[in-house]
Amino acid sequence: MAIRYRLKERIADLEFSAKRVVSLTEIADATGVHRVTLSKIVNNKGVDVRIGTIERLCAFFDCGIGALVEFVPVRRDRKE
Repeated sequence: MAIRYRLKERIADLEFSAKRVVSLTEIADATGVHRVTLSKIVNNKGVDVRIGTIERLCAFFDCGIGALVEFVPVRRDRKE
């Protein structure tokens, strides 16, 4: 199993609706989540994200957890 973070998509949606660039620094300042942590999440770099971080991002983007985090089952080929 794998967790896929969809932060990049939420940022793109916000940029489209706001018609401007939204930086990780801006999100970090607004949420209190460190910019480096946001960068790791955006790039899906195997970061363990605390639920408090997810809550802050959900509040910032006004979305549910499913809009930020997706469970992706790992397919395993079984030999029978």
